Amino acid sequence: MAPEQDKPARNERRQRDPERTKLEILAVATQEFADRGFAGARVDEIANQTRTTKRMIYYYFGSKELLYVAALEKSYEAIRITEQSVDVDHLDPITAVRTLAELTFDRHEANPNFSRLVSHENMQRAHFIVANGGFQGLDRPVITMLRKALERGIAEGVFRRDIDVFDVHMLISSFCFFRINNQYTFAANFGRNLVEPERRAMYRQMIGDVVVQYLTSAPE
Repeated sequence: MAPEQDKPARNERRQRDPERTKLEILAVATQEFADRGFAGARVDEIANQTRTTKRMIYYYFGSKELLYVAALEKSYEAIRITEQSVDVDHLDPITAVRTLAELTFDRHEANPNFSRLVSHENMQRAHFIVANGGFQGLDRPVITMLRKALERGIAEGVFRRDIDVFDVHMLISSFCFFRINNQYTFAANFGRNLVEPERRAMYRQMIGDVVVQYLTSAPE
């Protein structure tokens, strides 16, 4: 524990750099909400881990509900930023779709708290996302890139015509989401570790294969 004389200096630094303090609170809050959900998370615990106070957290964010929304929105924003870093317009449609599927695989694996937060929010029937208008400002670059790749594939006669970008996105996301969120129950029931390094490359290729097979198969 830090000496008492260090506390005024630390508090002074926090006052001089409120944005950094808010980011630190958000990082800890994101972990707390991902682990325990909205109902189970405790602002007191977030305060303890950030060496701040509950009063200061409410000063910055207003309430537990608004802190949760900020953590959720920040997680979506981080995913959007990751998606913006990829360029697939120069790739042929099949390679572009496979690349986007692999991107989704990678970002779910690199950001497990995002999947867990979304899972908790679904258990609440998206209450907070709906109440905040669905985070409309956070456009999803992956949807735009995927739509363009599908349109090019259809125009070139490579992909079937009866496809919908959101259905394809759901197919990709469901595989990646399941692998992260259900890894513990899957291991307990079947003795298979879905995230072990030895299987990673196979699973990453598998989702690309599944999507490409669906897009290039003849509709029934």
